[in-house]
Amino acid sequence: MDKWWNESIIYQIYPRSFQDSNGDGEGDLIGITSRLGYIKELGVDAIWLSPFYKSPNKDGGYDVADPRDVDPRFGNLNDAKELFEKAHQHGLRVIVDIVPNHFSSEHIWFKEALNSPKDSPARKRFHFYDGKDANTPPNNWISLFGGPAWTQVEDGQWYLHLFDSSQPDLNWENPEVMEDFEKTIRFWIELGADGFRIDVAHGLAKDNIHIDHYDPQGLSTALRLDVLMETEKRNKYLSDIPFFDRDGVHDIYRKWRKILDSYGSRDIMAVAEIWVHPPTRATRYVRHDELHQFFNFDVMNAPFESKYLYESISSMLQLVKEQDSWPTWCLSNHDCERVASRIGESAARAMALFVLGLPGSTYIYNGQELGLPTGEMSDSVRQDPIYFRTNGTQKGRDGARVPLPWSGDKPPFGFTSGKPWLPLQEQWSKYTVEAESKDPESSLNLYKKALQLRKQIFVDSGEVSWKEKGEVLSYKRGGTEVILNTSNFDYPITGEVILASQKINGVLPPKSAAWIASS
Repeated sequence: MDKWWNESIIYQIYPRSFQDSNGDGEGDLIGITSRLGYIKELGVDAIWLSPFYKSPNKDGGYDVADPRDVDPRFGNLNDAKELFEKAHQHGLRVIVDIVPNHFSSEHIWFKEALNSPKDSPARKRFHFYDGKDANTPPNNWISLFGGPAWTQVEDGQWYLHLFDSSQPDLNWENPEVMEDFEKTIRFWIELGADGFRIDVAHGLAKDNIHIDHYDPQGLSTALRLDVLMETEKRNKYLSDIPFFDRDGVHDIYRKWRKILDSYGSRDIMAVAEIWVHPPTRATRYVRHDELHQFFNFDVMNAPFESKYLYESISSMLQLVKEQDSWPTWCLSNHDCERVASRIGESAARAMALFVLGLPGSTYIYNGQELGLPTGEMSDSVRQDPIYFRTNGTQKGRDGARVPLPWSGDKPPFGFTSGKPWLPLQEQWSKYTVEAESKDPESSLNLYKKALQLRKQIFVDSGEVSWKEKGEVLSYKRGGTEVILNTSNFDYPITGEVILASQKINGVLPPKSAAWIASS
């Protein structure tokens, strides 16, 4: 049965960087509401909001201190409710982030745990353990943000944090944790949310805490989205992780699915952020009684080379077919280098067209439609904990989170009337919504045309039929052929050009793509 998310376009919004309404230099919910017209005009079907919950913001809001309230920097619950209502009036669904692997150290539960004795009910909500000895943690696990995954407290015990020390991991074997998240899920559904993006969905369940990992540093690097690594090497590390993709996580999602399904015709969905190996394990998350989608990061991380792109796309299509599910596609998000910087602006435009022709849903990260590159900045203004926990050896993700340029010819380009929380580049005047709206050949107008045409020629047009698998990739869906030129030579084309990533005249230049009407 067709569901609204099967072939939707979902627009990811990083609230702190989208639009500031009050001049404090940080984006907020009222600012997002004020831009819903722009989002609707773009041609998307839903918005996904990265965390806007109460948080000390040690990790971009993914350190949640109260998952059922809005952080004052973003507004309040009334602002959230109005945003949801106005989005629905524009015909937009709303997906919100949910962060179940950990809480903030400022959460009331963790504060209680620190003030409670060993083996107390408060501590059993988290992973508190005695060390191997007085000065050695329970195991050798390394935080994905760098440094040890354990921090010692005053009474000598250690607590687990797979990310920053301000993000203690929750113990999902404790029924209190499940009960609290059921409250959170129902709270946001009843406020108006239509779905959830589940952060670190492959986490939650942990195997034997007292088992060391053979190469914790290599593993922590392989799990990072902002670090490029050969696929085979990455997959080697991802094959058996004691704290990720354990069987117990599926019992959790079966319970969640019952909650989502209890809202009947509202069709509440959930999409999982997962890193698993082998890839066939990913399909377990979208079994009929679990979640609805999982992100395919292989395409997002693949180099602009036909071999890798074909393997990534074709394997994803086959995997979801086996589970009678639908694929998801993305080229950028808040955790990785922007696609325009990673593979170049021309290739990024081409990849957008190539992906948008595929069956399934596509997630667009705010600013991607502008061709926005990764932001550059001095180390003195960085805020990502990765930068600090690695002593500056890793720059972190701040560059992907620089605020959006809206208008004008100088920073902050209409984002704020104050000082932006991260600096916008002087040369970004060409990337403003105002400038690109006036340019028929802009990335913004390419996305608008593609999203409009996509609904007309691709949605419900059937499966992919591959035609070319060399340096030029092409597939056919319905009456349209989609061609991507990853080579260094011009590729001759015939037929009516419906849309192209750059101007073409009988040939498809390198680093370009086109939709061709085929017989």
